[in-house]
Amino acid sequence: SVGMMGDNSTTGSVTPLQPFNVADIIVIVAYFALNVAVGIWSSCRVNRNTLSGYFLAGRSMAWWPIGASLFASSEGSGLFIGLAGTGAAGGIAVAGFEWNGAAVPCNDPCISAAQIVTMPEYLQRRFGGERIRMYLSALSLLLSVFTKISTDLYSGALFVQVCLGWNLYLSTVLMLVVTALYTIAGGLAAVIYTDALQTLIMIIGAIILAVTAFSKIGGYQNLAEAYLKAVPAKIIPNTTCHLPRVDAMHLFRDPVSGDLPWTGMTLGLSVLATWYWCTDQVIVQRSLSAKNLSHAKAGSILASYLKMLPLGVIIMPGMISRVLYPGEVQTDCVDPDECVRVCGSEVGCSNIAYPKLVVELMPSGLRGLMIAVMMAALMSSLTSVFNSSSTLFTMDIWRKIRRNAKERELLLVGRIVTVVLVAISVVWIPILQSSNSGQLYIYIQSVTSCLAPPITAVFALAVFWRRANEQGAFWGLMLGLALGLARMGLEFAYPSPRCGVPDERPALVKDVHYLHFAILLCALTAGAVVGISLLSRPPSDLQVARCCWSLVRVPRWALCRAGGPHDSVPLILSPSVTDSQEGAPGTCPCMDSFCSPQGVKTEGPPAKALRDTTEAPFWARICCINAVILMCVNVFCYAYFA
Repeated sequence: SVGMMGDNSTTGSVTPLQPFNVADIIVIVAYFALNVAVGIWSSCRVNRNTLSGYFLAGRSMAWWPIGASLFASSEGSGLFIGLAGTGAAGGIAVAGFEWNGAAVPCNDPCISAAQIVTMPEYLQRRFGGERIRMYLSALSLLLSVFTKISTDLYSGALFVQVCLGWNLYLSTVLMLVVTALYTIAGGLAAVIYTDALQTLIMIIGAIILAVTAFSKIGGYQNLAEAYLKAVPAKIIPNTTCHLPRVDAMHLFRDPVSGDLPWTGMTLGLSVLATWYWCTDQVIVQRSLSAKNLSHAKAGSILASYLKMLPLGVIIMPGMISRVLYPGEVQTDCVDPDECVRVCGSEVGCSNIAYPKLVVELMPSGLRGLMIAVMMAALMSSLTSVFNSSSTLFTMDIWRKIRRNAKERELLLVGRIVTVVLVAISVVWIPILQSSNSGQLYIYIQSVTSCLAPPITAVFALAVFWRRANEQGAFWGLMLGLALGLARMGLEFAYPSPRCGVPDERPALVKDVHYLHFAILLCALTAGAVVGISLLSRPPSDLQVARCCWSLVRVPRWALCRAGGPHDSVPLILSPSVTDSQEGAPGTCPCMDSFCSPQGVKTEGPPAKALRDTTEAPFWARICCINAVILMCVNVFCYAYFA
């Protein structure tokens, strides 16, 4: 019956592999009812009629829903499908993407303290001007629409078709409508609390499936041997591309011939992880919603612990799926027509590894639970992207177009943008149907490696090098964009050849792995930023104070501004303020806050207190101890599987 998937491009539905009974329906309906109930409850906990309440959950979130939401947002259906598919294709090395990310999550006091809503807004505070903020906001919106939303929709639709045989458009539109409703109605609070529920469901369901899959092949000790025997019935003589990799159980691969070279997995992947965990709006927005810096840190640490799980509950089950169904879960198709019949793609069918396990191994009721798990993964990632994208457009682009827009107008625009994103997502479905996705996770990472490294370089220099200025940052970003687009254009123009076909791609694509390219692109961008910054006028201390790591503890009394709420300059030093005021509530130039000591006349709205970055010593130590334990676990796992 899975062969009928070849007809999905015309009919939009397939026959499910297993009958879908009443128990499964009850579980799914119960999941959706609980999800909507949690969304309504959470949306009533904060004031949704203010910008902070709608976009940042009133800055009142505790560590546990933040950590769960960070995990759920990063483990969307695209990663469930993609990680299992890449695991089926090449083994455990792809776990490095998760574990490297577990080591990187950061909470920079420069950002946590700032009265900002978006990450581009922080860089505007740091450098001044508006062009960097506008560029990064536009780039983030494009990345959200064409990578995050598109890959999640593709993988979610693929799963629903394999498991249920539902019409593609009907199932996807229903999920989009439910997610959009509580995203539009409840804002970030509803998204975070429903993410917490979905994280619990995802973990329980994934563990149940993993235990069932391991018992099917006789345990973990038999996985390596069984995987090497997972050879399809049809082979191409004198080639190895369709055979299981002999280094499948090794995390570190050869730096030249490896599919995921260890040099790229340590250095290049760190560049991509820094971009995602420290600058991506979906992630940063959750940290900014925390009650204080300790809760933000604890949330990141919880998410990092959870990121250690996918090897055992997603990647290895993907490998087991190839062991159990080697004729269908193929990485490089020997017979393209056969792969089209099985999964609708001529490149490979590794992406069906996870849904194949669900429909073949799960009994009634539990199959409904796993379908709810995948819907949870899809919905959590979509709600995160919808909310963060609407925040970016509203706060960084609309406020530029409408400088005098009132709060009510900004909230309305944020909700309308979410509706527009839903419409774009639905229109994008036919394009996703006809695309040859290959290994979905590798596609996501290769595109990211072309666009993210320049942002990582600029962000790192903005935080740690006070001499970096706006001219260096902007032109460094432009250089990185040009080089990244050139590489990405070549990758789309010269896709990977099929198994048995000679590789005639340009050397830049064939010989330079995308993770190695990320290293080069980040280094070139950083070099451009440093060179141009040194050749141009340095920023003033007032411009970088509390936006740069070396000046993050600058006395607050020293700074005062005399301008409107959207200006980054001018800043003036008040001679009437004494040293005794250090530590009192005040302002800093990298946030929309200002002081009004006696003798200094200010214009604009009343002063806003600087967000407190101090931590209780006990909880600060608890966070540090857990961070050290996490790093020890991370290093041990790397060493064990290296």
